[in-house]
Amino acid sequence: MNIHKNARLTPYLRVRIVERVLAKQQTPRDAAAACGVSLRTIHKWLARYRSEGVAGLHDRSSRPHRSPRRTSRALVERVISLRRQRWTGRHIAQAVGLSPATISRILRRAGLNRIRDLEPARPLRRYEHAAPGDLLHLDIKKLGRFLRAGHRVTGDRSRASRGAGWEFVHVAIDDNSRLAFSQILPDERSHSAVAFLDAAVGYYRSLGVPIRRLLTDNGSCYRSRLFRDACRRLGIRHRFTRPYTPRTNGKAERFIQTALREWAYARSYSSSQLVSSAPLICYPGSTITTGIAPTPASTTFPLSPDS
Repeated sequence: MNIHKNARLTPYLRVRIVERVLAKQQTPRDAAAACGVSLRTIHKWLARYRSEGVAGLHDRSSRPHRSPRRTSRALVERVISLRRQRWTGRHIAQAVGLSPATISRILRRAGLNRIRDLEPARPLRRYEHAAPGDLLHLDIKKLGRFLRAGHRVTGDRSRASRGAGWEFVHVAIDDNSRLAFSQILPDERSHSAVAFLDAAVGYYRSLGVPIRRLLTDNGSCYRSRLFRDACRRLGIRHRFTRPYTPRTNGKAERFIQTALREWAYARSYSSSQLVSSAPLICYPGSTITTGIAPTPASTTFPLSPDS
């Protein structure tokens, strides 16, 4: 239980004080003076200990034993029923004769204070294509460049790498095999996206995996005509995720989080140039290899299907 910041006695100290008073090592008055509480408080804890033992020394709820003016159960059920018919709180208050504040408290306790709570959550649709190359997920992660270790390492905010710019990690991951390929490029414009697509398709073809479909978000580089023409040239069918629904491209999103945790943020670096050349930290159940090209930096990550 959370202890009030100005609490004089914690449950542990209450036990110590009761034991000392009962053992006649200290009088109740001396104990009250030593702890900065009233004599009545010491006698209260002694009485609770005699009747309930150590359990009686813990904090109790401040909720009253009776609430005569509490909203009746029938009225609460009517409020919930009207809410499930998508009535607003103000309309419900006018219909049942309660204040909007009371209606808000009832709906909050019932977990119906937001409109989205009225609709059941959509079930997760997990999928995996039958063969490697059937679907390739693409995504981009923006990372800040830095010339020196930042305040998260040094604790000094005055040594920020202002004006250092940004780097963009372009990521591709195969839906079936979870074989991933990435490059660090200077921007996320259409020319960089097309160059990364060509590199990724070439990498997978070198392993005997032709890419047939592509799934990306609705970023401007992926919506560009240049990227559309590149997909047609490579014979790839391009599909987009539903707007504002990143879970549709969840495999790429999950891989980015894994890469950040076990590569970019796994240790402290003196500059962002060292991040590009640092390998991922291996974890159980995966086989991770890295290959760093001078410019741009590229890395391949063969992950296990459970990753």
